[in-house]
Amino acid sequence: MEAWRRIQTIMEEEGLNKNSFSKAIGMTNNVTITRIINEKRSPSRSTCEKIAKAFPKYNLHWMLTGEGNRLNGSIDECDILCNNDAKIIPATNFMNVPLIPVRASAGYLTGYGDTEYIDTLPTIPVIVDRTYHGRYRCFEVDGDSMDDGTRDAICDKDIVLGREVKQEFWKCKLHINDWDFIIIHKDGVTIKRIIEHDTEAGIIKCHPLNPMYNDFELSLNEVYELYNVIKIVDRSTRR
Repeated sequence: MEAWRRIQTIMEEEGLNKNSFSKAIGMTNNVTITRIINEKRSPSRSTCEKIAKAFPKYNLHWMLTGEGNRLNGSIDECDILCNNDAKIIPATNFMNVPLIPVRASAGYLTGYGDTEYIDTLPTIPVIVDRTYHGRYRCFEVDGDSMDDGTRDAICDKDIVLGREVKQEFWKCKLHINDWDFIIIHKDGVTIKRIIEHDTEAGIIKCHPLNPMYNDFELSLNEVYELYNVIKIVDRSTRR
């Protein structure tokens, strides 16, 4: 069952429509729930947590991942483990991160600072081994400009996890030797290696790993957000 349908199932079982359900979980309007249902989007973790708080009988882990039973207290781990050699991973080992697919990148340029917009984005569970602080986003890669055929390559359709670099740190030297960067600027979303950072002029020089593409400069005045590329969280092996 898809994530949006799990939310719809809860609504139907509670006998609520989008308006009354939104009100029941503490939302000021029905925009988020309407987009989830009508556009078949995955709900954010914060939305699922609001639902779990308002209706505690529903299993938060099931809402987020579709795993386990719908209702709390009805998961029989013995049955699962006796018939399956896969191991149960507790929900606390996941960080559900907003995902910006290629098709949503244009909308992200205007909605990146809007909490309600972020809540409408699909999410992707990322396995973590500790508590993370800061703002995280996952982005779908568009194009092969960072694909040089080496182990450093970031390929078309990869999903990468990014950690925000706050604007207050842009005036200092960015850690360009440690990370590649997701750059959200006035013309779109791009992933590049930054090879130069002029802190006085506020200019960064961006380098595509693919030799078919040229380096270019960007003014940080035209940049909305910066993220360090922490890791690739999903890659298709389809040829």
